[in-house]
Amino acid sequence: MTSEQPTLLSPRILLPFALVTLIWGSTWIVIKGQLGIVPPSWSVTYRFAVAAVAMFAFAMVRREHLLLDFRAMAFAAVLGVAQFTFNFNFVYRAEQHITSGLVAVLFALLIVPNTLLGRAFLKTPLERRFLAGAGIAIVGVGLMILHEYRVAAVGADEVLIGTTLTLAGVLSASTANIMQGTRMARSQPMVVMIAWAMLFGAIADGCYAWATTGPPAIEPTAAYVGGVLYLGIVASAVTFPLYFNVIRAVGPGQAAWSSVLIPIIAMGFSTAFENYRWAALSIAGGIAALIGLGIAVARRPERPSVSGNSVSMPVPPEEQLP
Repeated sequence: MTSEQPTLLSPRILLPFALVTLIWGSTWIVIKGQLGIVPPSWSVTYRFAVAAVAMFAFAMVRREHLLLDFRAMAFAAVLGVAQFTFNFNFVYRAEQHITSGLVAVLFALLIVPNTLLGRAFLKTPLERRFLAGAGIAIVGVGLMILHEYRVAAVGADEVLIGTTLTLAGVLSASTANIMQGTRMARSQPMVVMIAWAMLFGAIADGCYAWATTGPPAIEPTAAYVGGVLYLGIVASAVTFPLYFNVIRAVGPGQAAWSSVLIPIIAMGFSTAFENYRWAALSIAGGIAALIGLGIAVARRPERPSVSGNSVSMPVPPEEQLP
């Protein structure tokens, strides 16, 4: 009997995937509240300083050894800068130029570099069903991008700058996602590795913030501080270990479906709290994205091949790309 390859529909994958997607879908409204008095780079610094403290505390509760060897430390530093410095600084700054809705929808394109880089560097197998579903979902994302672009009350230059910053964040996040699928990452304790990556990321964030905006600034309001704590603990310390485990289990391509669902969830939160109104394009795009997800993760009933008294369930060769 052969063990079945896990997918997003596997119970042990589906629950953390759904939790991460729901939480990250809520962060776009919270991030919007972080943009004001405090420069975005300092808001990012505070978020991951809080997250690093939470992760180290969790590691100590688990009685894990906190030190890594030099190679693992260097790996954690690169991971931290890619994921927690470049990615989030690009995203926070993008929201100064375009709406959070457009940033969220553009970030759904993460599925493209995750799939291509996962295939190139991790040799992640690709099924035709997955590619067909991803293609349909990308069309849906395109419709949502078109709608958000139409309603964005900013000039063409602002849209271009915001879009460029967001796509730079997408590539940074994808780089970190691929790193989490490597043999080096898999050989390290997950919680400790992420704790160090968050610490290195926060240090890099702070250095960049001080160099570009001056000494630390803080907005001493319950809304701002509460937002930092929510983003640092719930939306970072809780979610990133869950998300990176999903990457290790099913690969960066399948894990990136969270980025496709997040803007739909973000629009739902915006509908509840910001009176967001769904238009025909956003509805059609959301439906297409969900249909694409359904096609990508659905399993075709496999034809059993019988040999003697044993029965195996091979993957149809036409479904697997070389």
